[in-house]
Amino acid sequence: MAYLVVRIRGTVNVPSFATATLRYLNLTKKYRATLLPENAQSLGMLRKVKNIVAWTIADPTIIVELLQKRARKPGQNHESDFDLPHGFDSIEPLALAISENRLSMSDIPGLKPWFPLHPPRGGFKRKTKTQYKEGGVLGEDKVLIDIVRKML
Repeated sequence: MAYLVVRIRGTVNVPSFATATLRYLNLTKKYRATLLPENAQSLGMLRKVKNIVAWTIADPTIIVELLQKRARKPGQNHESDFDLPHGFDSIEPLALAISENRLSMSDIPGLKPWFPLHPPRGGFKRKTKTQYKEGGVLGEDKVLIDIVRKML
């Protein structure tokens, strides 16, 4: 499986260790999302910045929506049409391969490793400064996929 990670908090008053970790995760700006492989290294980095990001297990349907609506090519133009990697004839098998950790975002040529998102339409229904377990949205969030659908 793969993690869907979204940066919720901004860039002000972020410690230097967290800034470096967020740079490694390709989450340099607020409301950016990325897909990470599910392994011990990724989970360790996510726990290190749990007060800034929210994450959950990504299912193939949300990966398809992200690739169709928010995938970007490198450069200044904001085109969302990108070339599929060799061996994939549509986005659905590509999303399934990403969700099963057979392919990472960096293995797709001509695609930025992050997705720009809007603030959620209708707003956050929970606090954005506290953990999910405490009534917020940060950390490991069970309802993050619904929030991301409102952010597309």
